[in-house]
Amino acid sequence: MRVDELETPVPVVDIDLMQANIRRLQKFLDDRQIANRPHIKTHKIPEIAQMQIDAGAVGITCQKVSEAEVMADAGCTDIFIPYNILGESKLKRLMNLAKRIKVSVTCDSEFVANGLSEAAQKNNLTLEVLVECDTGAHRCGVQTPEQAATLAKIISQLPNLHFGGLMTYPNMSSPYNEVVADFVAQTRELLKKENLEIKRVSGGGTPTMWQADSSIGITEHRAGIYVYGDRLTMRSGAVTLETCALRVWSTIVSRPTAERGILDAGSKALSSDLHGLDGYGYICEYPEAKIYALSEEHGHVDFSACKTKPQIGERVSIIPNHCCTVTCLFDEVVGMRNHQVEVIWKVAARGTVL
Repeated sequence: MRVDELETPVPVVDIDLMQANIRRLQKFLDDRQIANRPHIKTHKIPEIAQMQIDAGAVGITCQKVSEAEVMADAGCTDIFIPYNILGESKLKRLMNLAKRIKVSVTCDSEFVANGLSEAAQKNNLTLEVLVECDTGAHRCGVQTPEQAATLAKIISQLPNLHFGGLMTYPNMSSPYNEVVADFVAQTRELLKKENLEIKRVSGGGTPTMWQADSSIGITEHRAGIYVYGDRLTMRSGAVTLETCALRVWSTIVSRPTAERGILDAGSKALSSDLHGLDGYGYICEYPEAKIYALSEEHGHVDFSACKTKPQIGERVSIIPNHCCTVTCLFDEVVGMRNHQVEVIWKVAARGTVL
């Protein structure tokens, strides 16, 4: 079947482009002796995770326990969950996972560390725990190297926990190397006094992946979006239009006016993420067009800047603003080569938010 025979809206991945993206980042990190631990929240597809591992990734990153469970069931054996995990139910599931495969996690407080320790003791397991550090993203994470060193010492002294190192998701607007290098260096000096070694420093993000450098202490990198690419990472310069492997194919279902068109892809296909971008996606066939509004099942497009305008029934391909959220909107993703459907992947970890 050809891609243009598929019902729309439908997410379609160019397999050749995706595999080239996988190889490109793997080589970059290999050349710098940095472990690649891709974040599978972008695709949530075990088969693609396996492609990344086959290319040289040391393991994968999952954001939630439920996501990791799906990937472990599919055969992934080394999973990092960089998230504060707390509550009896989630900790029980984490321990069951740790009995099956190699698992590491993070925490940014003594409260979370104590819960991890108690759960590990009950299950006679030793759990590797990294300290999450806020280097400017202002999400989770300890705020200073002093706090990082204090929490690292606490982790090292708690029963059944092993201090694994540091983890950060850097501020995209700050100089990645400078901010992270300073935080890691200061923490390392403080921990020398405690005879604690930082063996692992996990950095993250597609926008900063080409800045990852072992000279600043980074030992592994967690990029996710790189495998597909989207408008967010095009804006950052991490990917280009030519390397974006994912498109959402859509059909023009109405032309109410000479300048306006309506797509069959709305917020339930493209997501409502803007992140400061102008419009809700990039229409490859009409780059001057603007998807200026979304209803649930309708995409509202201004074609006034286009020299030629589409006809009703015409199909277009759209690079979404944020591919990770698009993944969560579909049960399946189509893989194609040369416009021929080669595979249909189930988004196996869709809905895994627990």
